[in-house]
Amino acid sequence: MDIVSYVQDQYITKKDVPEFSSGDTITVYYQIREGEKVRTQFFRGIVLQRRGAGATETFTIRKMSGNVGVERIFPINSPSIERIEVNKKGSVRRARIFYQRERTGKSARIRERRG
Repeated sequence: MDIVSYVQDQYITKKDVPEFSSGDTITVYYQIREGEKVRTQFFRGIVLQRRGAGATETFTIRKMSGNVGVERIFPINSPSIERIEVNKKGSVRRARIFYQRERTGKSARIRERRG
């Protein structure tokens, strides 16, 4: 076993995050520090991808803010993330749905997964 994975297993605490994948609509509650004050803000959008493994895993979320698309990349084990809620399970065929960036209106909808 290499030393990097050993250190990650020993010292990085794993958060218990719910099961989600690309196409799902999730809400991420995270802390923002402004000087001495700490407040909680949320980011709700569609998961475009999950990448990496173990302690370095990240996921990308995209939401529409007005007519502008906003994407944000979150590390899974970030200490600033309070919790993650899965709002809808989406039915997509790919692990990375970057084609969603070019879509607007009805073609941007993702069917909900059953079961």
